[in-house]
Amino acid sequence: MNRMTTTELQTMAVEPIMRGTIADDTVAPAAAGLAKLEAATVVSATQSLRPASDLARGEPGEARILDLLIILSRRKRLILSATWGAALVSTAVALLLPNRYTATATILPPQQSQSLAASMIGQLGALGPMAAMAQKDLGLKNPNDLYVGMLRSRTAEDELIRRFDLLRVYRDRRMSDARRDLEEASAIVVGKEGFVTISVEDKDRDRAPQIANAYVDELRQLTQDLAVTEAGQRRLFFERQLELAKNNLADAEQALKETEQKTGLIQLDGQAKAIIDSVVKLRALIAAKEVELHAMRLFSTEQNPDVRLGEEQLSGLRAQLALLEKQGGLPGDVELPTGSVPEAGLQYVRKLRDLKYSEAIFEMLAKQYEAARMDEAKTAAVIQVLDPAIAPDRKSSPPRTLIVALLILSGFLGSVLYVLVAEALHRLRSNPEVNVRLITLKASLLQPHFPPRS
Repeated sequence: MNRMTTTELQTMAVEPIMRGTIADDTVAPAAAGLAKLEAATVVSATQSLRPASDLARGEPGEARILDLLIILSRRKRLILSATWGAALVSTAVALLLPNRYTATATILPPQQSQSLAASMIGQLGALGPMAAMAQKDLGLKNPNDLYVGMLRSRTAEDELIRRFDLLRVYRDRRMSDARRDLEEASAIVVGKEGFVTISVEDKDRDRAPQIANAYVDELRQLTQDLAVTEAGQRRLFFERQLELAKNNLADAEQALKETEQKTGLIQLDGQAKAIIDSVVKLRALIAAKEVELHAMRLFSTEQNPDVRLGEEQLSGLRAQLALLEKQGGLPGDVELPTGSVPEAGLQYVRKLRDLKYSEAIFEMLAKQYEAARMDEAKTAAVIQVLDPAIAPDRKSSPPRTLIVALLILSGFLGSVLYVLVAEALHRLRSNPEVNVRLITLKASLLQPHFPPRS
């Protein structure tokens, strides 16, 4: 009788009355017994629905575990259904995900070659010692990082996007979105051995190695177009200076021709020639030292001892030139100052001096430019592919087994958590005191912030 619910007892008591099989004098005792059973049932149900904290108070750990297992066993159908549902969903998701393949290309680090400029210094004559410091190899600190930056540049990425029509492949409308997708699919790193590794992930087994090898092609093209080495930067610098010197030489020749026509002088005496040669040599040395210092500042700071020494030498050369060009000479000078040249040929001397100066500068820059160009040609083919990218024979993602396992575990744990939380809420609501508090909390939350005005 204790296992029967209140509804069953009420049904057993009311059914005979409705059929008319019990006398009227027996209805009252039956109703009284039914009331007693209902009271006993309510008391037992109240005791069984106490909060978990009251049940666990004073009970050993084994009893608590058993209580949890009992709660879970009552809702085992819900837990199994949620777990099986998660298994089916995870299997469908894992099967719908497309395979992705990763292709990797490995290139050797850039090799630094010895400069050829030192072999041509002897051809500069008197300017050789002054220009020697400009021919030092000032290589990059870490060329690998420079190459990685070039591979990740916008120029290389845009060329790859146009070459493989990645806007259509990635289903993007803007180039910026396609660049972002390409960067996410590509990994360019420098390994511990110093090798540069280029990995590309793609849905197409054949397109992944093609993009990885195309990265190497773009790197070769960029190194040919840009002056990324010390020799390339020197070549670019001397090329610009040589163009300026060529224009200055043409202007000096034209000016000397006009002076000859105006003064009628076509030859000078030995003293004037000695003065002109001395001034020209000093000005050529000053120009060479200025070019040398400018080339050194491309890779060095002002605190470099070589830069400081070059600045001191440049100051000394300028002082000697100023003394030689003064109107009056110093005692003991073996050459005549420029003020002693006859007045009729002074203008001619100046134009001839400018011409010789321009010729010396042009000759020096031409030799420097040829040396830098030969160095750049020697260091151009420095990119060597160690392992070209090939079509992968297995997929790199997705990990379907891991996806299914994680989703099944999530479904099981989620259903268990739901059952435990539902049971705890049910017990809290069964407690009259807690139920009153919950009602009060709900009423306070639904109450407006400001009471209505009277």
